[in-house]
Amino acid sequence: MKNAPHKTLLRLPSSDWVGISVYLTLTVLFLFFYPGYVEGSQSAVEWLNSAWNPETDYEHGWMIPLLSAYMVCHAAKELKESPLQGSLHGLWAVALGALLCLLAARTQQPRIAIGATPFLLTGLVWCYWGKQAMLKCAFPFFFLWMAIPLPGFQQATVSLQLLSAHAAHWGAGICGVETILQGTNISSADGNWDAYNIVGGCSGIRSLMALLMISVAWAYLADKLALWKRALLALSAIPLSIVGNAFRVASIFVCAEYINPAFAGKTWHDWSGLIFFFPATLIGLMLLHGILAGELPFIKKRKVVVRKNNTAAEATQKGDPA
Repeated sequence: MKNAPHKTLLRLPSSDWVGISVYLTLTVLFLFFYPGYVEGSQSAVEWLNSAWNPETDYEHGWMIPLLSAYMVCHAAKELKESPLQGSLHGLWAVALGALLCLLAARTQQPRIAIGATPFLLTGLVWCYWGKQAMLKCAFPFFFLWMAIPLPGFQQATVSLQLLSAHAAHWGAGICGVETILQGTNISSADGNWDAYNIVGGCSGIRSLMALLMISVAWAYLADKLALWKRALLALSAIPLSIVGNAFRVASIFVCAEYINPAFAGKTWHDWSGLIFFFPATLIGLMLLHGILAGELPFIKKRKVVVRKNNTAAEATQKGDPA
């Protein structure tokens, strides 16, 4: 009698695929078509799409599901031929996700409905493919939480506005531009251009959230690094964003001083993030990854010296048979 073949990622009984299809269909119907939010006019996904706007500083939100899907595909490659065994323990995650869906419908809170999605997906993988597959896919699923705009998050911009103003004032001084700092207003000491106000959009909160999304995904995909190095890589978005935004704002004052105030206040202000900020911070992420991985040219890797067994050579020198 032949042994039954191991279950792999794609080798499942047809009955299992029917159950998976029904489960995913119900999940999609609840998230995409149940109009239980915003006075019964929007589904959870419709609300989420409308919430990705400049007012919430989440214009990058549409990229998060795409990155999550890519990370799931990355995990699936490692599991494609691995023997997998489903577990009923996944029902606990499914039950928790279902309770959150009920709570979302009862309280009309779309954030809770979107927050339930990772539990529903993780439980599905755990039930049909087992713990190993669940552990591989859990992070990409819960990465979806980064797409949910946090209520009152913009209040954090006040501290960042002050920090950006002081850093930009200091950065402009390094470039020889004398400025006067009053709160979040920065003006030319010589009166060459009108005062600029560091508003919420210039605080760096928008770029911080976008860069944090990139650094977290980057750290997950850098699976050859140790866990603490991946955590450091993910959190590096915070200082990189603050420093990069400070130099971006300082560059506006430099342009106003040496080129043209109108060009600095409009054209360079609008395009400096794309031209200056993101390339500089992404290069910073690449350099940090290289340092942590020991792959930069100026970092010498430790040489591992393997001592060979010289017993035969020593025996020959002494005239003994090898």
